[in-house]
Amino acid sequence: MGHLATVATCNLNQWALDFEGNTKRIIESIHKAKEAGAKLRVGPELEICGYGCLDHLLEQDLYLHCWEMLERILKEESCYDILLDIGMPVQHRNVRYNCRVICLNGKILLIRPKMWLANDGNYREMRYFTPWMHPRHHEQFQLPRMIQKLQGATHVTFGDAVISTADTCIGAETCEELFTPGAPHGPMSLDGVEVFTNSSGSHFTLRKLETRLQLIMEATKKNGGIYLYANQQGCDGDRLYYDGSAMILVNGKIVAQGSQFSLQDVEVVTATVDLEEVRAHRSMISRNLQAATSTAKYHRIQTSFELSSAEDDLNLERGPSIPIEPRYYSPEEEIALCSGAYLWDYLRRSGTAGYLVPLSGGIDSCATATIVFGMCRMVIDAIKAGNSQVIEDVKRLAAYGQGKLPETPQELCNQIFHTIYMGMSKQSSAETRGRAKELAEAIGSYHVNLDIDEVFEAQRNLLVKSLNFEPKFKVHGGSIAENITLQNIQARSRMVTAYSFAQLLPTTRGRPGGGGLLVLGSANVGESLRGYLTKYDCSSADINPIGSIDKADLKRFIAWAETNFNLPCLHGFLTAVPTAELEPITETYVQSDEADMGMTYDELTTFGRLRKVNQLGPYGMFQRLVHEWGNKRKRESNDHNPVLEPRQIAEKVKRFFHYYAINRHKMTTLTPALHCNDYSPDDNRFDLRPFLYPPFWKSWSFKKIDRELEKMESKQQK
Repeated sequence: MGHLATVATCNLNQWALDFEGNTKRIIESIHKAKEAGAKLRVGPELEICGYGCLDHLLEQDLYLHCWEMLERILKEESCYDILLDIGMPVQHRNVRYNCRVICLNGKILLIRPKMWLANDGNYREMRYFTPWMHPRHHEQFQLPRMIQKLQGATHVTFGDAVISTADTCIGAETCEELFTPGAPHGPMSLDGVEVFTNSSGSHFTLRKLETRLQLIMEATKKNGGIYLYANQQGCDGDRLYYDGSAMILVNGKIVAQGSQFSLQDVEVVTATVDLEEVRAHRSMISRNLQAATSTAKYHRIQTSFELSSAEDDLNLERGPSIPIEPRYYSPEEEIALCSGAYLWDYLRRSGTAGYLVPLSGGIDSCATATIVFGMCRMVIDAIKAGNSQVIEDVKRLAAYGQGKLPETPQELCNQIFHTIYMGMSKQSSAETRGRAKELAEAIGSYHVNLDIDEVFEAQRNLLVKSLNFEPKFKVHGGSIAENITLQNIQARSRMVTAYSFAQLLPTTRGRPGGGGLLVLGSANVGESLRGYLTKYDCSSADINPIGSIDKADLKRFIAWAETNFNLPCLHGFLTAVPTAELEPITETYVQSDEADMGMTYDELTTFGRLRKVNQLGPYGMFQRLVHEWGNKRKRESNDHNPVLEPRQIAEKVKRFFHYYAINRHKMTTLTPALHCNDYSPDDNRFDLRPFLYPPFWKSWSFKKIDRELEKMESKQQK
């Protein structure tokens, strides 16, 4: 009997409800795995229907179509002679389960339901599925009639079981199960399972990959075993980006790792593994007594199929894959690559003609524009690499005739990306207008430079005539209400203007398809959290690539892109003072974002993380920050932020929650943001909180802060 086996896992760019397209990609991945000599192929979670189907998972049609697509795969003889681990939802006795369907040569061997469901953060699997709460229990599942004909049987095993081949034993766990304290791979390993498959729909956030990888390394180092991790990659129709990173590990070491961000629709990762290495490793670690006495016994589905063969052992060109070092990207690279790949998927699947960004001359819209340029760089690289799907999409979007393709990111950018500067003669500075123009020229976008004074005056005059009242800016003696009204007229006029140009620019330029442009937003996570934006202004867009990225990470990204994208003009954006430019500039006054907000962007980031990630209310946040911003800073010489007194911290915390509460309603209309951080205030299915709050200034939480503050100050005086 042989002991060398070639196995395959994959990243698939699936699309929710694209049943035929998803099935085509699944079959292509099987073919690629077979071409590499693999005998086991693992795919992502819910790969037949796509992970992000959300409430469509409650529809009976979806389950029917999944079985119809599985029937196609089972009938495809080119998919024989390889063990297939395929993801799809299944109804068993009128209960919906998230399942792995293990198949071989046109037959189903096992349907394995997910036991621990993801039900926090972005995930609500408990809304759609029921977990299989019967460890190591199995029963009979009645197959649909279309599958019964292929199976030659009416029923198949359903439950928590494993597959026993002639040379090894294979067990499946699904995504969230890896992250649980009592992960299935533990008892499976004690019962002799040597190969573990994990099929995921795991989304990207900044700096997350290392956590995921460490869990898999620890699992296989402690238990021994071969671990195949598959994941979805790309945008499947929601605000999440699934970052691939399919990998294969043996006894805690990586032997193959796929791309984390790629424009490939199908990426297959293979490795040749030595089954004897698992057995040798297990004999040397602290598991034998536990394995011998464990009562956790799994039902084994027996098959004579083998992953290895004596012939493969004699193939001198196919030895065991050599361990490699894990590959991580910096946060700056993650922003560029994740956002670029997401925007390309969104654009090519939306059927629109391109993107438009209102370019203000500030760092936020600069970051959005630079991300689009980064997308164009990725597309050009994919064209040069011969990516047929990208080439087909570029020909459709950019209308390059006679086989001609863009050769530089700037050429592509000029065809599909549009920027517009909408100034006001008294509010907009020459510096911001110049920075916007310089950036547009550097990246090649089709740029429009205009003023909206006439639009603003028309709306302002409407108020004057209708109300017989002339509103004034604060610097001209106007009230707060007047000042905000005039600022909002400008902000909302810009939104209307941006969408008008987005609709007509492709027509006036003779672009293909006749569709409009998608408008991209550029409100960062701190501004959204604080509510420092006008409802239905330029924060209103079709998608916001930076909506869950904080100011500090955006600055680091721009500094990185200045060098790595060869854009020297970005330096001016880094040194500019953030300003909305909605109030007149005078000799003594220039509007400042941080002054208007009453807090810095760094402080906003801290408030955001403590509110969402640490789940702290006003009182708990105050208690935490008294230590972090007070005494702790005195002790840590490397922290250059000023030491704050308890009263200063109390005022900052109360100010934050006051403005958070009164502006929370804005989140219900906030442009859906590409999810990059776990403290995003995006109300679109992520941050589920009320939008009508009791006045925080009168709340019990604030009273508790005041009482705690009195105790602290009394103690300091003593």
